[in-house]
Amino acid sequence: MKAEGRNLLTLALAQIDLALGEPARNLASARTHISEAKARGAEIVVLPELWSSAYDLEHAAAHASALDGGMFAAMANLARANQIAIVGSLLEARAGRVYNTATFFDAHGDRVGAYRKLHLVPMLDEDKFLTGGDDARVFDAPFGKFALGVCYDLRFPELWRHYALAGARVVFLPAEWPQKRIAHWRALLPARALENQMFVVGCNRVGTSKGETFGGDSMIVNPWGEILVEGDDHAALLLAQIDLDLVDDVRQRVPVFRDRRAEVYGKWQSQ
Repeated sequence: MKAEGRNLLTLALAQIDLALGEPARNLASARTHISEAKARGAEIVVLPELWSSAYDLEHAAAHASALDGGMFAAMANLARANQIAIVGSLLEARAGRVYNTATFFDAHGDRVGAYRKLHLVPMLDEDKFLTGGDDARVFDAPFGKFALGVCYDLRFPELWRHYALAGARVVFLPAEWPQKRIAHWRALLPARALENQMFVVGCNRVGTSKGETFGGDSMIVNPWGEILVEGDDHAALLLAQIDLDLVDDVRQRVPVFRDRRAEVYGKWQSQ
């Protein structure tokens, strides 16, 4: 929304525990947090990665649906009923394959963006059950251009620079990031925001599943690399207001995109 000439947006992060392989239970939890986010003034709420099933990948085909059905349809209905935009990732069935797909549904329940996770996590056997995506688009919304990523994508700086060069002002990142590597999460989220002079919005789950504990520490980081809000390792609904005009302000003050020497180092990007 516009306020005092600035492009302001209130975001909520639903840092929640997930019940392995229990979509109905997870949907009820998501519904509660989405309703609370709306009541607290949020315009967008972000859910964790695979929020309806967690990493129940052995039953991925049973959980997966087309983008206009299953839990994707439930997500659209929640957005419409609560008049709030929702971001999260779910298992998508497409052409006989299953993908880990992040979507953005606007407050009318319309799907504005969909992104199939490019980088599959070998540490969680994701690559044994799922197919990686092959596209990384930047999407248009009333508040400006945005992009989507999922968890492990945070480790690939080329993707984030691609998004920045394509005009993204904010990237939303649902995740299930393990506690044992949470120091990497806490370092990389601010790094991606700072080096690309954009807002980075990371929503991580908490709780334990299959012997793996997940670390929380969800955060919203501004283009200076400053953390606007950060969770701990407990369930929480975290809110912060961001000023999207700050992206242009920072890029003008520290013109790293103007000063890039892609003609020198760009030739090594594919090696």
